[in-house]
Amino acid sequence: MQLSFFSFLQKKESVAFDIGSHSIKLVQMKQAKKGWELMKMGMAELPPEAIVDGSVIDSMTVTNTLKELIKEHGIKVKDAVSALTGHSVIIKKVSFPTMTEEELAESIQWEAEQYIPFPIAEVNIDFQILGADTEGRGQMDVMLVAVKKDVINDYTNVIKEAGLNPVVIDVDSFALENMLEVNYATAPGETCAMVNIGASITSISVIAGGMTIFTRSIPMGGNQFTEEIQRQMNISFKDAEALKIGKGDGGSDEATLALAVESISTNLSFEVKRSVDFFLGASHGTDINKIYLSGGGAKIKGLIALLQDKTSIPVEIVNPFKGVALGVKDVDEERLGDIGPHFGVAVGLATRRFGDR
Repeated sequence: MQLSFFSFLQKKESVAFDIGSHSIKLVQMKQAKKGWELMKMGMAELPPEAIVDGSVIDSMTVTNTLKELIKEHGIKVKDAVSALTGHSVIIKKVSFPTMTEEELAESIQWEAEQYIPFPIAEVNIDFQILGADTEGRGQMDVMLVAVKKDVINDYTNVIKEAGLNPVVIDVDSFALENMLEVNYATAPGETCAMVNIGASITSISVIAGGMTIFTRSIPMGGNQFTEEIQRQMNISFKDAEALKIGKGDGGSDEATLALAVESISTNLSFEVKRSVDFFLGASHGTDINKIYLSGGGAKIKGLIALLQDKTSIPVEIVNPFKGVALGVKDVDEERLGDIGPHFGVAVGLATRRFGDR
C-alpha cells in the first residue's frame, strides 16, 4: 500500500530512517535489474524517554543521533523517508458511498470526521480505496489514515534539523506491507498477519491480497520484558536488557529469568490472539495462514512457541533482506539474519520514492 502525507512529482534516490523509541534504523537501497539492492544500513540506540508512544520528547537527542548515523555511514542523499506509529496514528477500514478517487479526495475531510477522535483541523488525512463491498450495497471499502499534525511536524522537524529533506512520512504498518512484498511471495487468496514488536508498542496488521485490511497497536513491547526481568531479579535496567537479548548471564537465577520472560510473552501472545480473533470474527470465511514477527522483540526466547500455541497459526520471524541483494560491504548474511528483524520497517520505507501513492 502506498500511503503518505507528502507527494512529489519526481522520483529520486532517498534514505530511510525508522525512528523508534529504542533506536533509529537507517537503510538505503537502490532498484537494480533483478530487484532491490542494499547500499547502506546502520542502527543507533536512543536513550529512554527520547521517543515515547510514537511522540518525539527529546528532539535534540533524536536530531544528534540522526546526524551521527548520517556521518558514520557516509550518507550523501538528502531526501529522507520515515514512518509514524503509536496512538496518534488512526487507521480504520470504513465504508463510504461508491465514488471515484477524485471525488473522495474532495470530500474526505467531511466523510472522515465521524471516524477520527481528534478535531479534523488537527490531523492530516490520507486514504486508499480497497474496492467495492462484497454485499452489493453501493458502498466501497476504504482504508482511512489520520495522523495528528503536531506529531508529523515533530518528526519532520528533527529530520530537517539533521540536514535532511523529509519527502515521505508513512505509517509503520504499510512500510511492513511493502517489506513483505519485496521478500515473500504470497499465494492468491492468502492472508497473513504482521506482528511488529517495538520497544514500547506492538503493531498488529492483517494483509490480504497484498493490502493491509486491519491494524491495531498495543502499548506493550520489549521494554515490558526488560522491566519484568528487572523487577523479578532486582537488577538494573541495563543488566536486564542484556539478559533479555541473551548477552548477560542469569547465573543461578536462570529460572527466574525464564519466568519473567514467559509471563510477558504470555500477555503479549494473548493480546495478539485477541486481535486475530477480533479480525476473524468480523471477516466471515477468512483464515490467517501465517503470522510474521518483526521488530527488536521478535527473537525473545519462547515467544514463537507461545504465539503458535495461543493462535494455532504458524509463526515465522521475518527476514527483511531475504529478497534483497547485498551491495553493502562488511555485512554478511549471518549477521543480517541476526539483526534483520529490527529492520523490517526501515527496509519497507527504503522502497518508497517521490510520487508514490
